[in-house]
Formats: sequence, structure tokens, C-alpha cells
Amino acid sequence: MTDGVMDMQEQPSAIGAQPATDRLIAQMEQVIRGKRRQIELVVTCLLAGGHILMEDNPGTGKTVLARTLAQCISGGNGEGHVLFKRIQFTPDLLPMDLIGSHIFDDRSRDFVFKKGPLFCNVLLADEINRASPKVQSALLEAMAEHQITVGDNTLLLEKMFFTIATQNPIEMEGTYPLPAAQLDRFFMKIYFGYVDEETEMNIYREYLDIARNLVELKQVLSMQDILHLQAEAGKVFVHEEIVRAVSNIVRQTRVHPDISLGASTRSGIAFLKCLRAWALIQGRTYVTEDDVRDITRHVLDHRLVYRNKDGKQKALDSIVLKEAERLAKLKLYAR
Repeated sequence: MTDGVMDMQEQPSAIGAQPATDRLIAQMEQVIRGKRRQIELVVTCLLAGGHILMEDNPGTGKTVLARTLAQCISGGNGEGHVLFKRIQFTPDLLPMDLIGSHIFDDRSRDFVFKKGPLFCNVLLADEINRASPKVQSALLEAMAEHQITVGDNTLLLEKMFFTIATQNPIEMEGTYPLPAAQLDRFFMKIYFGYVDEETEMNIYREYLDIARNLVELKQVLSMQDILHLQAEAGKVFVHEEIVRAVSNIVRQTRVHPDISLGASTRSGIAFLKCLRAWALIQGRTYVTEDDVRDITRHVLDHRLVYRNKDGKQKALDSIVLKEAERLAKLKLYAR
């Protein structure tokens, strides 16, 4: 490497992960139509070892996407799909409804712990912002450390534990804003959005076939495949200058005049993990400057508190543009 230029021959050899991720994404598209980028972002969070928050109006397919992902992955023994649980968050939900509780067993004449729905592989936390902050916080330990604490006991969750949370726009009646600590546990937040007119027409024509596809989805990857891909994502090369760009972007959010609460160091680590996973899905063993621009908003936007709505769009964009221009001048990779 000379003058900041990394010759492509210095990159690690191809790890062959893209065919596997392509199979997963293509299978999910049998049900989720016109949303390939959103699917890619969900898979990115899965391979980065994080969790994702999806916000949009009801009826756009968020819940179906979570169920579709789970049905495409086989369980630990290669048979049946991974354990999928759905929690419908409501104002009367209690933390024990997520974690589980001790119940009295007549046979043993003692209290035994009955596990709650958090003990699964893919968790759908549906309409998470309809529950109280106390219940939302019950997810914190599970999402951050893959474990839960019940009394004096700490119980480990599954090795593959992926939370897909959905929320309605906070302007809707009966919703609670998620605490900043909770938001920081989500590697990404995406907006699902409505499909274009042509795709929507095709959905109307083929909705019976789409519903049948959800039942008949093939399991194209195993849980062990996912764990292997997560390990491979960690091997993706990140140039030192791209690490510096991530650091600069994170630090600039803390001093920008339109941002009152900037990004944390934890968010910078999540950023790097997502960059590696995103590059892997794109069929590369290295992160590019374009990757930084592609996913910055998805990783950082929900972690920031803006001083006013007018500056929300421009603040992060201006920070990213400045770093993109700096990286472009360096010409990191020889073509």
C-alpha cells in the first residue's frame, strides 16, 4: 500500500458468501415484493449480529417480512425452521410476559421457571411503541447481551437471537416514544414504505399466490449457515481511512448545531459491523466509500436528537457529504 492506495490484490480472497445471501434474499422476495433494499438491510443487521427497528404505517408488510425471514432458515438440527416468536406489544403488557415467570409445579412441589417468548431465534416485537417504557426496557439486556436475568439467575438466549421490532409513527394515538437507551440497541432503523404503483397492482393480482408462497417457503439456509456468515462478516476488510470516516461522522454529530444529542461510541461500533455485513451481501470482502454513504442514515439517524425538524434531513447529510468528499480525494482502492 502506497500513498493511501490499497491494491485490490492485497484484499482477502473471495469467501463465497454472496451466493448464500442471494438465495435468502431471493426466497424472501417470493413474499415481500418490491422491497429488495429493505430486505438487504434486514439481512445486514442479522449478519452484523444486531437488531433492526422498522417504522411505518400498519399494513405495509413489516410483520410478514419477519415471519418470512424465519421460515427461510432451518433450525439447529437442519429440520424445521428456526424458532420464531411474535409479541404483540400493548399498554397492559408486563415484563414477565416477555421474560417468563416462575410457576408452581404440583409434581415437584416447587416453583419452576417457564420461559417466555424471548427464548427464540427470531423475535418479532410488533408495535413495540404501544407498550410502556418499563416493558420496552425489559428487552435491553436480551438485545445487548443475549441473556436475561431472573432473580439471582442469568439465563443465556439462543446463539442466533435476532429482534425485528416494528413501530407505528409516534404521531399515532396510543404510542410511547422509545427511550434513547432502547433505540441505541437497534443497529438500524428503516422505513418500510409503500410499494410503487406497478408492484402494488401485481400484489393485488397475485395475493393468493403470495399467501401460498409464505406457507411453502423453502428453507435455503440453516441456523449454522447464519452463524457462519456472521463470522465471515467479521473478516471483511475495513480500510483505516474508512474507520476514521466513521469516527469523524460519529464525533461530528456531537458538535453539529442542529443536533442536541449525538451518536455514542456504541453506535460507531454498530456502524462498522453493519458496513462489513453490507459489503458481504454486495459480494465484496472489503468496505468501500459508497458503503458509508449507503447506510449511514439507517445506522445513525434514530440515535440522534435534533433541535428542530427543519434541520433533521440536512444535518446528517452535510456531515456524511463532508466525509465522502474527503474519502473520494484519497482514492483508497486501485481500480
